[in-house]
Amino acid sequence: METKTYTCIVCPEGCTVTLTSRGNEKTVSGNKCRRGEEYVLREETDPRRNISSTVTVLDGARPLVPVKTSVPIPKQSIFAVMDLIRAASVTAPVYPGQVIIKNAANTGADIIATAKVL
Repeated sequence: METKTYTCIVCPEGCTVTLTSRGNEKTVSGNKCRRGEEYVLREETDPRRNISSTVTVLDGARPLVPVKTSVPIPKQSIFAVMDLIRAASVTAPVYPGQVIIKNAANTGADIIATAKVL
């Protein structure tokens, strides 16, 4: 039997949720809602994260534009995506929602601008 403890991040409650595995059988306890159970089971099999960062802006009123992933990416792809973000630059003007990097590291997520830089 294996037991792991998670802090659920789906809502502000922050439940301490326990996942107990016995072979293929998994039991979740401590969650106050169904979303906590879904979060822990997904975290166990396919952990994903959102990334927020900045990209260099050329010829802009500001030197950087904030960016984020369009969808959560697999946790193991974070470093590859961050390498792409660090190497990227965009020429002004930049607008919110503008795709800076398409399908970053083959994750299915685009890197999009979240602010305007003229």
